Amino acid sequence: MEQVIEKNGFVFAFLVVGLIMLFSFWLSKKVFFKRIPGVAIAVLLGLALATLGGRKGISEIPLFAGMALLGGSMLRDFTVVATAMGADVSKIKNAGLAGTVALIVGVVASFFIGVLVAWLLGYRDAVDLTTIGAGACTYIVGPVTGTAVGASSDVVAISVAIGLVKTIVTTIATPFLAKRIGLDNANSALVFGGLIGTSSGVTAGLAATDPELVPYGALTATFYTGLGCLLCPSIFYILVQSVV
Repeated sequence: MEQVIEKNGFVFAFLVVGLIMLFSFWLSKKVFFKRIPGVAIAVLLGLALATLGGRKGISEIPLFAGMALLGGSMLRDFTVVATAMGADVSKIKNAGLAGTVALIVGVVASFFIGVLVAWLLGYRDAVDLTTIGAGACTYIVGPVTGTAVGASSDVVAISVAIGLVKTIVTTIATPFLAKRIGLDNANSALVFGGLIGTSSGVTAGLAATDPELVPYGALTATFYTGLGCLLCPSIFYILVQSVV
């Protein structure tokens, strides 16, 4: 059995991740009553499993060697591109000027707040500051940016953790704050998704508030991820470099 798995490590890696996702969504539904999205739980479990190995995480264990390819930058970036390609650019017009402005403001504010916090915590290198700032956008933008600018695995892990915290907070806080911020119609959901940006958090939060608002918030949140992956490792990185 072990020999068969080692010869088909990539396939086995898909099976392991599939089981983790299945368990995570079951946990989200049955234990946390969807207050914490299954994706967030899966990321937490993934981070926990990564501690079982050395510098390359769980893939250093021969049985899980396939994780090195499945969890590598190539497939990760392919997934991000596939997500962006699935969005119809023409539909961003549905958000109107308010949604577009919210999208830009959301990415810029999240990034530079993340950079400021990283600076206050003692980080001074432009690569580290940019990666952590990108993680404050989403836990997808963080590692994509970190890989692009050459950040260490430790800093990339921090960026993922920051994005994960943002997702959980968004999921839990949205239903409680919805009435206070007027989150009760399609236009406000579009703006909300553009400002917050974390797709899984926005989707789960809106689902707990009003399921009919989910498609609108998810629309701008998806563009948020794409815009973050475009701006953070390029223009924002150059700006941080010039200041630092």
